[in-house]
Amino acid sequence: MNRSLVIKGSVAGLVSGIWLGLFFKMLETYWNIKLYTLLLNIDYVPVFNRFAFSEAVEFSFHLFISIVLAVGLFYVAVKQQWTTKQMFIRIPIVCFLLGLILYPTTALSERTPPLTSGVALLCWQIGHLFYGVIVSFFSMKKDRKIQR
Repeated sequence: MNRSLVIKGSVAGLVSGIWLGLFFKMLETYWNIKLYTLLLNIDYVPVFNRFAFSEAVEFSFHLFISIVLAVGLFYVAVKQQWTTKQMFIRIPIVCFLLGLILYPTTALSERTPPLTSGVALLCWQIGHLFYGVIVSFFSMKKDRKIQR
């Protein structure tokens, strides 16, 4: 994995992760949908659930995962030689699917939205889809291909 790909993926993960956090924080603040809480929630993770982390530390965990995901997506895109069109379709789809996989963790905490909340699920999925769109924009360079 080359240095350029790691840097570009890290920036993409950082920017899109911050956007996702702000989007969910806004929804939680104004609509009282506990998506930001769900995003940062680690109540169900053994060892981590023994500690009371600050919001900043929990958000740092989220950003770390976001960076790892973006770098991983860029790595796969390069290895599989995805075209620009494929990146703009596949990356958001992968992020959407990851959102679907992660949403059920809401059932593991009393602080997060109910598993049956259609509004929470819809907003969660919209956020993850746009997260993927933002990541895919970073896969671009002037000649419209990811740097190899």
